[in-house]
Amino acid sequence: MNFEFYSQTDTGRIRSNNEDSVALDESCAVAVLADGMGGYAAGEVASGMACDFIKAELGRWLHEASTAASDADVKRAMDICVDNANQAIFSAANSNPTYAGMGTTLVLGVFRSGRLLMGHIGDSRGYRWRNGVLQQITKDHSLLQEQIDAGMLTPEQAQFAANKNLVTRALGVEDMVLLETHQHDVQSGDVYLMCSDGLSDMLRDAQIAEVMAAHSRLSDMGEALVAAANEAGGRDNIAVVLARAVGPSDPS
Repeated sequence: MNFEFYSQTDTGRIRSNNEDSVALDESCAVAVLADGMGGYAAGEVASGMACDFIKAELGRWLHEASTAASDADVKRAMDICVDNANQAIFSAANSNPTYAGMGTTLVLGVFRSGRLLMGHIGDSRGYRWRNGVLQQITKDHSLLQEQIDAGMLTPEQAQFAANKNLVTRALGVEDMVLLETHQHDVQSGDVYLMCSDGLSDMLRDAQIAEVMAAHSRLSDMGEALVAAANEAGGRDNIAVVLARAVGPSDPS
């Protein structure tokens, strides 16, 4: 099984700077997406550090370990790389007053034959598009999600809540952070979407699914998702990563 990838970031219609970052290493099927936070350029620094560091370190490990590594080994490598990135961002934030308080969300995917290891921190998301059905496969680390889980808000009410952007977990804010990782079975034809809240806050899941259904090429799909988020207001930076599983029997 092989994977094809597409990624795009966009400043959106309101902001002048872009705190979203993405990184792909297609040779070892690694995708990283981060949405930074912090004053001045600090958010851009945090998200860029996270993507560059994890892509380089995890990519190097995967190349050396090759396909012989077990899924447990890969998960352990993901944890170590994310911990090292967290320490690097945390140290930079504490040694440079300009970067004080910076941090970033994270979605990290390692695509293997027949399965996906996806880890995340914060409210950037992972989705799976399979047979015309879109399913969110990550669960936000946010105050809003905690309120939904506690029955204080319905998902419909959450669409209009004022505290959408309060995350309960972020990379680089404290000296330790927990990467939540899950393994998913992958079928040929699956499309996986990783995105920042600049997409998921602007478009409901049904709207995201409608856009994905209208396009077969990943580049067209990604561009259309970003355009739709901008048409809906573009109130934040937008980042998308798309990955399609291509099986031996697929003509593509």
